[in-house]
Amino acid sequence: MLKRSGVIEPFSRAKVISGVRKACQGRPVSQDDLALLAQKVEEDLRGSGRAQITTQDVGRSILQPLRELDVVAYLRFASVYLDYDSLNDFEEAIKQLRAEQQAR
Repeated sequence: MLKRSGVIEPFSRAKVISGVRKACQGRPVSQDDLALLAQKVEEDLRGSGRAQITTQDVGRSILQPLRELDVVAYLRFASVYLDYDSLNDFEEAIKQLRAEQQAR
């Protein structure tokens, strides 16, 4: 995995879990849920067929499984990962989530 600093290191499920755990603080998300999410992320990245992945690829791979797991944790993670910088960013994300829920 290629980090922003240019350093290359192996993919780590533990780091995925650690990063997502912060977004899930106080939410009804179990350790097993986090382990399954990390497994899905790893499978998604391996399935991409790319020899080298970036930390941005990892972040993008986290978004959908986290959204399915817990929308509040998703918004927390997305606000950092996608660099929300205004209330409009949150409002747009919430609007999108509501539209998806209504479509189901």
